[in-house]
Amino acid sequence: MNRIKRIQGQLRGIEGMLENNAYCTDIMIQVAAANAALNSFNRELLSAHIKTCVAQNIREGNDDVIDELLATLQKLMK
Repeated sequence: MNRIKRIQGQLRGIEGMLENNAYCTDIMIQVAAANAALNSFNRELLSAHIKTCVAQNIREGNDDVIDELLATLQKLMK
C-alpha cells in the first residue's frame, strides 16, 4: 500500500506540473519515474503471487494455475 500511495503522489505531482505549465521535458521525466515505480510494484506483486497463490494451487494439484500464470506473463510482456 505504501508503494501505491507514493505512486499516487507522483501522479498528483504530474497533474500539478501540467496545471502549472511546467516544462515538457520535466513532465516526461516525472512520467518515466512513475512508470518505473509502477513496474517495480508489479514485479513485487508478481513475485508475491508466485510464492503464495501459484505455489499453493500447485500444492493442491491445480496445475491450471501454471497456464494462467503464463497468460499473465504474456500480457505483462507486451
